[in-house]
Amino acid sequence: MPLLRTIERRIEAIFEGAFGRAFRAHVQPVELARKLAKEMDDHRTASVTRVYVPNEYTVYLSPDDHDQFSSYEEALCKELQEYLSEHAQREHYALPSAPHVVIETDEDLEIGVFGIATKMARTAQDVPIPEPAPTPSFETTAFSPDIPIDAGAASYALVYPGGRFPLQGDVIALGRARECEIHLSDPNISRRHAEIRLDGGSYAVVDLGSTNGTELNGQRIKNARLSDGDVIAIGQTELTFVRE
Repeated sequence: MPLLRTIERRIEAIFEGAFGRAFRAHVQPVELARKLAKEMDDHRTASVTRVYVPNEYTVYLSPDDHDQFSSYEEALCKELQEYLSEHAQREHYALPSAPHVVIETDEDLEIGVFGIATKMARTAQDVPIPEPAPTPSFETTAFSPDIPIDAGAASYALVYPGGRFPLQGDVIALGRARECEIHLSDPNISRRHAEIRLDGGSYAVVDLGSTNGTELNGQRIKNARLSDGDVIAIGQTELTFVRE
């Protein structure tokens, strides 16, 4: 029996046997494993010779679902990490490091509903990782006629109601999740809604498959370069890209 199937059966045996009755109305551990593998598949990025996949996964559960795992959460995370490692090996994916899975509580989720956030994180031993390519879409993509910004020659910031965020680093996440660099409480914004990326010496805004989408200067976009004065709209919040 392939090792991947063995791990899946082991998860079923451990968590659907003695604990099976407790999970009839809750999230099932095996369901988490399968959805994590799907997220790995959906977020793969092709380079010249390899196909990279995320190595960090955060599972968001309702308070009641999270409580069900509290006594063996560490063991479950270890099983899920092993499951992802074997899935990556089977599909010939490249990982920056061994998969890491954590479970967190989201007060907005109902019983039986869960979310998964992925991240490709670098470590000191990592090889360079290519930035994810824009997701193919039939939505309008806005292209600015301006000369691309030389991000190294000037400083830029995002200005929004109640805040101003100087842009530093290669990737700045925008969303409702607390781990986002720009944390926004707008309920119309997804947990990880969009990113500002430094790409080829200029900044770009990239929608992360958000529920309500991202607009740039009134046009719905998936990936677009930014120019001084551009207005990004996510949910009911507007952020202006400015040169400092």
